[in-house]
Amino acid sequence: MAMGSIRANDDDDLDDVPMSDINVTPMVDVMLVLLIIFMVAAPLMTTGVPVQLPKTAAPKVAQSKKPAEVTVDKDGNPSIAKEVFTMESIVPRLREMAAADKDQVILVRGDRDVPYGKVMEVMGLVGQAGFTKVSLIAQSPGGAAPASPSAAPAAPAAPAGTAR
Repeated sequence: MAMGSIRANDDDDLDDVPMSDINVTPMVDVMLVLLIIFMVAAPLMTTGVPVQLPKTAAPKVAQSKKPAEVTVDKDGNPSIAKEVFTMESIVPRLREMAAADKDQVILVRGDRDVPYGKVMEVMGLVGQAGFTKVSLIAQSPGGAAPASPSAAPAAPAAPAGTAR
């Protein structure tokens, strides 16, 4: 009915008068439906969109200090800088380190055969000592050992997660 004609006389086709009003109701209906579709779809498009990040030749931001590493060997014994501790004896050493610098990053490395609970217990001891920046280190799926954190590439060999 948008551009129909009004018939003055049903018998005679010569007396047709064109309709001068445009019916905008169907257009408004379509616009409202499109508005609702975009309102629902817009938040979905902003999260989880895969992108190819550009490469840059800019140098990496240097960390102020090299992070300390706490390693849990296959027997479940923690160590700091190749010095092996027991679960009870590592706490005083961690507290000494925290007294020197609480903002230092602690990286926890656990052997693949160590139960998850042992690694989490060591992370808990690090947190009890006063450190707030604790991260886990994992090996990349390619099999390459993770590089030292100060010269770590932008590959998945970086810390895998952060606990606070």
